[in-house]
Amino acid sequence: MATPQPGIFVEGHRYLHALEYTLKPDSSLEAIAIAIKAAHATDAHAVFAFGPTLWADMSRERMPCGLTDFKALNGPAAHAPATQRDILVWLHAPSRDQVMDAVLAVDGVISQVAKRELDLPGFIYHDSRDLTGFIDGSANPKDDAAKHLAALVPDGQPGAGGSIVLSQKWVHDLAKFNELSVDDQQRVIGRTKPDSIELQGHAQPANSHVSRTDIKLKGVAQKMYRRSFPFGTASEQGLYFLAFACEQARFESVLASMYGLDENGISDHLLEFSKALTGSYWFAPTIEDLAAALN
Repeated sequence: MATPQPGIFVEGHRYLHALEYTLKPDSSLEAIAIAIKAAHATDAHAVFAFGPTLWADMSRERMPCGLTDFKALNGPAAHAPATQRDILVWLHAPSRDQVMDAVLAVDGVISQVAKRELDLPGFIYHDSRDLTGFIDGSANPKDDAAKHLAALVPDGQPGAGGSIVLSQKWVHDLAKFNELSVDDQQRVIGRTKPDSIELQGHAQPANSHVSRTDIKLKGVAQKMYRRSFPFGTASEQGLYFLAFACEQARFESVLASMYGLDENGISDHLLEFSKALTGSYWFAPTIEDLAAALN
């Protein structure tokens, strides 16, 4: 029985941290195994995921179908850069000190063999809102079975029980967004701000974030399991988009819709107020596959 990494599905923790690394040439994978043990010795939940090239080197026979590096998107209104990296470590826990213990334990090992490219602490903002003030993840699957169906590679496929992951660091222009009236903000997002009720009928703009991301292909809803988190200082605020899916094609179809690269050619209005700075695809293998790859 394949066992997904538990940290993918554990919810309710208010402190989170993402670390992204590029492996140095000729580095040993032993450090990854040591880092996993170090993370599990702390009180934080840890998810380890790997870029397509590294995972192919680690375990080609467990390479999910269609997993490739993130490719830059050049839409009519915005650009999504590709910053494909090798190792993603996502940590979360009820308290900041628990997360920090795990960050230090993991980075103390991995930074010896890899260059740290992203070091991003985050938090849950109020009742799971983005810093724009809107609830984030409203369209997530609601029960465990639906979450697993959306997030995990199906049985019988290479990498079954693992998850394809997309990460992007987004930076908001909150000053510009907050110049809008609440009604106009709601039309950008496609949901009401106080209670996250989806706009209906003609009230739902074709270029709203909901319209561009809540899509179907051949009748199949392109569901994913979002675990994004806000980050911020006085000088920079944004969202670390983190989502898990059963196939990479789901991410690709939603991104094409957002960036006006599908047959509709309509760009997501939210791109006027939020900009992607990074973009990587990853594979988060099952506990068993990870152990086999590092054995």
